[in-house]
Amino acid sequence: MLQKFIDHILCILPFEEEICRSAGLSATYVGHPLLEDALHLCPEWFPVSNEWKFLGNGDAFLRKHGLPAGATIITLLPGSRLQEVTRMLPIFLQTMEQLKDLFPELLIVIPVAPNYHVKAYIEKEIASWSLSAILISGTSIEQKYDALRASRAAVCTSGSAVMELQLAALPCVVAYRAHFLTEWLIQRRTKLKFISLPNILLDAAIIPEKLFQECTSENIAASLRDILLDDKARHQQIAAAGKLFTLLRLQPRVLTGVSASPRDSCWPSMNAASTILGEAKTAKTG
Repeated sequence: MLQKFIDHILCILPFEEEICRSAGLSATYVGHPLLEDALHLCPEWFPVSNEWKFLGNGDAFLRKHGLPAGATIITLLPGSRLQEVTRMLPIFLQTMEQLKDLFPELLIVIPVAPNYHVKAYIEKEIASWSLSAILISGTSIEQKYDALRASRAAVCTSGSAVMELQLAALPCVVAYRAHFLTEWLIQRRTKLKFISLPNILLDAAIIPEKLFQECTSENIAASLRDILLDDKARHQQIAAAGKLFTLLRLQPRVLTGVSASPRDSCWPSMNAASTILGEAKTAKTG
C-alpha cells in the first residue's frame, strides 16, 4: 500500500531500514537527529572512535548560577506540550517534595520548551514551590547539556527528551500518564515491553519506567532514591548510554551529490540530503 505513495523512507533508527526493506519499501538509515547535537558541541569528536563523547560542562553551569559543588540537582523534563506538562509537572513536584528531607541541598532545573503557554504555566507553578528551581531555555543546546551534566539525576516524560539525557550520561526515570482512554488502548493494543527508546533499542529494562497507574510520586521517588544513592545503578545507566549511541552512530561514507569530509558524512542532515539528492537523480534519469 505505502509503495504507491512513498519513493523512499528516511529512517532515524537502525532497525527501521531493515523493517522497511523487508516490507518492500526503499529506505535508508540516515542517523538519529540527536547525533547532530553531539557533532555540533564536540567539534573534535569523530564518530568512528569506540569511545563515546558525552556532552555538557557541569562546572560551567554551577559557576554561571553560583551553585555549590555539593548541590543535589535534579532535572525535570515534564514535556513540550501544555497538556502533558499540566498532567506531569504536579506529579514531578510531589516527587521532589518526598526527596527534599533526604537531600537538603536539593535544587531543581527545568529546561523549558519554546512554547509560550508551557513557559507561562511552569513559571506560575514554580512561584508557589517551596523548593528552589532554575528555568533554562530548552532551545539552547549548550545551556541544556551543561545543566544536564551538572545534575545528579532526572525525571522525564516519555519522549525524545530521554535520548538527550543519554547524551549527557545522566541517569533518569521515565514517567508517563495520559487520558484514561488512551492508557486503556495502549495497554490492550500494544505489545512493546518498554516505552522509552533506550530500553527498546537495548532490549533491556535499563531505565526505570513508571507508566500509567504506576506513575505516582511515591514510585518515582523510590526509583530516584536508588539512582541517587546506588552507584551500581548509576553506572549501569551510564554504561548503557555509551552502548546506545555506539549503536546509533553512522560510519563515514561517500555521499551522493554532497561534498563532505569523512566526519561531515556522519551528520544525519548530510545523510538525509544526500539520500534525497540520490533519489531525485535516479527519478530524473529513470
